[in-house]
Amino acid sequence: MANAILAFKDYNVIKGIWGSPWAGTKYFELFFQNPAFFTLIKNTLYISFYQLAVGFPIPILLALALNEIKNARFKRTVQMVTYAPYFISTVVMVSIIMLFLAPRLGIVNTIFSAFGMEAVNFLGDAKWFRSVYVFSDVWQSAGYSAVIYLAALAGVDPSLYEAAKVDGASRFQKIINVDLPGLMPAAVIILILSVGNMMAIGFEKMYLLQNPLNLSTSEIISTYVYKIGLLNANYSFATAVGLFNSVVNLVLLLVVNTIAKRASSTSLW
Repeated sequence: MANAILAFKDYNVIKGIWGSPWAGTKYFELFFQNPAFFTLIKNTLYISFYQLAVGFPIPILLALALNEIKNARFKRTVQMVTYAPYFISTVVMVSIIMLFLAPRLGIVNTIFSAFGMEAVNFLGDAKWFRSVYVFSDVWQSAGYSAVIYLAALAGVDPSLYEAAKVDGASRFQKIINVDLPGLMPAAVIILILSVGNMMAIGFEKMYLLQNPLNLSTSEIISTYVYKIGLLNANYSFATAVGLFNSVVNLVLLLVVNTIAKRASSTSLW
């Protein structure tokens, strides 16, 4: 954390971080005045909100569905199938996505052709990139996230289910009045952490899925820092942008935690 001071210095390899001359807010101003600034912010926030809107409720729905399954063998099989993608490395996951969505021989476009539809270049069309990124991320992480909610459901007082049964509650009513309230504390904490990490979209997968055709929607802060700051050895600029990113995340975390604390009894602190 102390070395974040690099963002306010003209870094010199020989003099080191602490011996380099001060630059003030020079690199922050360069970033804010950059023509790509608003595009980077827009792309980062758009994908973050999209990912939160889709990726947050799906694990909850999956956990509720798994909790209703009575057949233990089928339940374990579904859990294994949905949980397994989480262990696939990002590089392999990107390779799978590229093979599935290939314009000519990909499985998705082969199915489209079988129904007389035109092939779609998903990774070569900027308007499709965000959906490809978000839904592939949901596929990879939904099973893992659902485990947390299943653990929360396991801690619900069994007497509540018995009371609901005595009152004649249907399965849907039981989910609404017993399961969801039991999930809320865990869901609120995960939501706060997710919002506090909105600006820190995974670099590796985003960078690997990028190409010149989808760059208008796939270029985000983390990939920009890597290309401009690190590949060009402009470490002070990279640190300044990274520090800006962290400050925005911190502000979002504080705001959402305050709202959650006022709206419910659950918060990080």
